[in-house]
Amino acid sequence: MSTNSSAETVRWLNPDEERAWRAFRRMMIAVQSGTAHDLTMIGLSEPDYEVLSTLSERPRRTSTLGEQAAKMGWSRSRLSRHATRMEARGLLRREPDPADGRGCYLVLTEHGLETLENAAPAHLESVRRHFIDRLTPEDLAALEHIARKLEESGQT
Repeated sequence: MSTNSSAETVRWLNPDEERAWRAFRRMMIAVQSGTAHDLTMIGLSEPDYEVLSTLSERPRRTSTLGEQAAKMGWSRSRLSRHATRMEARGLLRREPDPADGRGCYLVLTEHGLETLENAAPAHLESVRRHFIDRLTPEDLAALEHIARKLEESGQT
């Protein structure tokens, strides 16, 4: 395939689309780097917090490795390696999944729940400082509307 034929099929961004895309990326990076930095100050990574908060909301504080990996957009092997590090810190434990010989359950420990409960106020303050408090209620409603549209388009 020649370079020219592939270039002809590319739907290049017009200037407005490119500005919007770049602004979106800058916004995501700024918010994410700010909240990630604040989490590291209290001894957790973003993935740590994601796993802990998800498990805390689940029945019996348990999720399969596969379900958690899908929620985070990670491969099972990547999450398994991360879970090993969290397990070594006593934040979670693994239990066999009888329905999936390759998988396991991730179970939030009491220490993990306590860690999450101690971290949550600082994390929520960080979310407010880097995101919520910088926007109007109308901005937040527009972002929620946009997020729903993007989620729906990702399901097709």
